[in-house]
Amino acid sequence: MIIVQQKPLNQIHEMTKNHKQILILGCDGCAAIIQAGGEKQAQILKQLLEMKRKLTKSPNLNAKAISTLRQCDRQITANALNPIINKYDAVLSLACGVGVQTLAEIYPNKDIIPANDTKFIGTHETPPGTFLEYCRACGDCILNETAGICPITRCAKSLLNGPCGGQSKGKCEVGGGKNDCAWVLIYNRLKDKDQLHLFTKFHPPKDYRISEHPREISPETTQQAEKAQEAKTQ
Repeated sequence: MIIVQQKPLNQIHEMTKNHKQILILGCDGCAAIIQAGGEKQAQILKQLLEMKRKLTKSPNLNAKAISTLRQCDRQITANALNPIINKYDAVLSLACGVGVQTLAEIYPNKDIIPANDTKFIGTHETPPGTFLEYCRACGDCILNETAGICPITRCAKSLLNGPCGGQSKGKCEVGGGKNDCAWVLIYNRLKDKDQLHLFTKFHPPKDYRISEHPREISPETTQQAEKAQEAKTQ
């Protein structure tokens, strides 16, 4: 899922202090799942902003806190907001950056303000509130060859052909030896699955043209990708 983290309250207050009519909009997708941007968090943020304005003697805030199923879905978002959007001069979004940009495209005349910072694509971990980056959306997935562990993301150097000389006792030198070496993890999992032949497979240098920004998926780009894959395998 997309991992987001709420900005400090003082920063959100500073971004919104010139607006009196604000729609605080949560997202019931990724942000709600990790308890960083659902309807409950939108309601709490509304209360905190109201208190902040009283403490700083700022103009009173007229705000409403709701959430949508997915802010990144244009149809869902437009259906939910069109009946009420004209009552507000700004939307404070608790979605990821995709949700914020979707809102800005649907309502170009409204100020769309991000309440969250988008961090990475990741997963839950213990203790609660801990999340780990697992995917960089590089566009060329080889997880079937690396036992489901992504070397691009989980190796600090994004190495494609085994560990470097900086690993010690299964730990990576980057970060002071706190993180596991991704390639040691890959080796051990392949060994457990009796698939060590995959460990010796050579991976050519990564073609980073695949992940040039901004990216697009369309019938045309899909055909181009298929032709490139055919040429690679010939």
